Parts: sequence; structure tokens; C-alpha cells
Amino acid sequence: MAKELYYALAFTSGLLIAIQAGVNSQLRISIQHPVLASLISFTVGGVLLAIVYAFSGKMPETATSLVNVSSWKYIGGILGAIYIFSVIIIAPKIGAANTLCFAIAGQVVSAVILDHFGWVGFPVREISWTRIGGAVMIILGVYFVQKK
Repeated sequence: MAKELYYALAFTSGLLIAIQAGVNSQLRISIQHPVLASLISFTVGGVLLAIVYAFSGKMPETATSLVNVSSWKYIGGILGAIYIFSVIIIAPKIGAANTLCFAIAGQVVSAVILDHFGWVGFPVREISWTRIGGAVMIILGVYFVQKK
């Protein structure tokens, strides 16, 4: 797959995250419970992924392959749940743009650190002045977006 296609997919995913924040916030308002709204969101997403997986034709060779995975590699769902739950609470209070700008700034700062050290399996990409400058510009963007 060409890099440009990956860039387009990442951009599209970002567009969907903004919509997801609003949809999940509205679900929370309708059912009056942020944890249940988060659970429903993850359940619906889990069902979709189960269907896609069932039709992918690629099954693990053995059940032991699932057992042999280091336990820390299973926390992605927990991290996603924390994110979804947080957005459901935060977005109605500060708006979609502010919510996502702060989240993106946090993502960029942590991503630069993760890349620098090659943590959680990322290829090492050392911190440079241009990467620091890009992160600072994103943080400045957050400042300007949240101003009235």
C-alpha cells in the first residue's frame, strides 16, 4: 500500500473520531449514563469486528498463540475504553474541537516520546528539533482553537 493511501486512511479515521465523539455524547445524553454509553459503543464496535474477523479467513493457528501473548499487549482495549469514556464526558462540556485538539496534542506528545525510545514496538525515530517544533505548533494550535 502506498504511503499516501495510509495518510488518507489516517486522515479519514480522524474525521470519524470527531463524528464518534458527538454520536457517543448523544448516546450518553439519551441513556443518561456515561459508562453504559461507553459499553454500548464498544459492544457495537466489537460485534462489527467479530463479523469482519469471521469473514477474513485468517484464524490463529492455535489457541495457545493467544495465551502466549504478553499480558501487557492486551491493555489496548482498556486504553480505548478510557479514551471513549473521557470523550463522552468531556465533549459536551468543551465542544468537539477543543476535545479533539487537546486529545491530538496529547497523542503527538506521547507519540514523539514513544518513537524516540521505540517503546511498545514502534520503530525508533529520534526526537529532533523539527519534531519538537511540530509538537509545539500543534500545542499552539490547541491554544488558538480553544480561544473564543
